[in-house]
Amino acid sequence: MTTQAELDDRYGRTARPVRRRLLWGALIAVAALGIGWLGWTAVSNSVEAVSVDGLGYEVRDEHTVEVSFQLTAPEGRSVACAVQALDKEFGVVGWKIVQYEGDGDHRMRHTETVPTVAEATTGLVESCWVT
Repeated sequence: MTTQAELDDRYGRTARPVRRRLLWGALIAVAALGIGWLGWTAVSNSVEAVSVDGLGYEVRDEHTVEVSFQLTAPEGRSVACAVQALDKEFGVVGWKIVQYEGDGDHRMRHTETVPTVAEATTGLVESCWVT
């Protein structure tokens, strides 16, 4: 006759060892920390995000381009932007870094004059970031 203990052992109904429970607990804790870190990274990146919309450009002469743009930044934070002028082969012929102090408004419209070394065909904002 088969005893209850032999049946439990045969069909895997024995009590789980403590090690297995600790391993699962550690895996769950690591997964929760990983998800929390990903969430924090996503939130912190979006809080510091700066978006730029190009409004246009005007080639004034062979050594000057005016670039107009609007940027949206975190309220009260200083922002820097890289503005550049390109020639017909998309080579950079002029650029400058401009900084704007956080004045409490999160939307700002600007027009910047970019000096060039050759005639440009376009002007644009390469990127903006919180300083």
